[in-house]
Amino acid sequence: MTRLLIATSLAFAVLAAAVAAGVAQTKVRTETIRAPSAAPGGVPKGEAGAAAKKKSSPAQARAATEAPEIITDLSRLPPPVARMRARILAAARSGDLNQVVTVMQSNEVMPIFSLNDDKDPVAFWLANYPDSGGLEVLSILAEILETPFVHTDAGTPQEMYLWPYFARMPLKSLTPEQRVELFRIVTGSDYKEMLDFGAYNFYRAGIGPDGTWHFFVSGD
Repeated sequence: MTRLLIATSLAFAVLAAAVAAGVAQTKVRTETIRAPSAAPGGVPKGEAGAAAKKKSSPAQARAATEAPEIITDLSRLPPPVARMRARILAAARSGDLNQVVTVMQSNEVMPIFSLNDDKDPVAFWLANYPDSGGLEVLSILAEILETPFVHTDAGTPQEMYLWPYFARMPLKSLTPEQRVELFRIVTGSDYKEMLDFGAYNFYRAGIGPDGTWHFFVSGD
């Protein structure tokens, strides 16, 4: 009887060991998967950093917005704007840089003519267009004011009548006729560079609704 109990106990011990070994062999290794930490808005931090580095320039941001109405009817200009445009055109066609400066000085504040810290428009134009004695810039000014225009930011302190309308148009959407108008102002190589840049970045002129000439400037 004692031998039977011992044999039975040994059998149960062997069986228990075998079961334990089988369980150990069938265990599955698990791994905790952590989601990438997110920046505000649910964007992973890495992607948020990359997006921050891709901030568009002011010109690119303007071009990405919905294009405003292209206006060809000069009668839609408020009288103060129409008068200032006519004065600028007359001065530009005179071939006298100083006449344009006189119109600029009729403002309470000098219109922006350079994105740098230049103080003298004539010296700036002579330095940039030495081969023509600065007169090339007057041709550009007249050409720009003869293009269609856009009325931007109506009802805000930034409200402006802006020439040429390309300054607020996605260049890739221009029709063949509009590209012909653009090529009156810029060259084909300029156009290609602007496409690569993502926006028109040549000369543009802006006059406020009260007739104040705010800028005639090139660049972004």
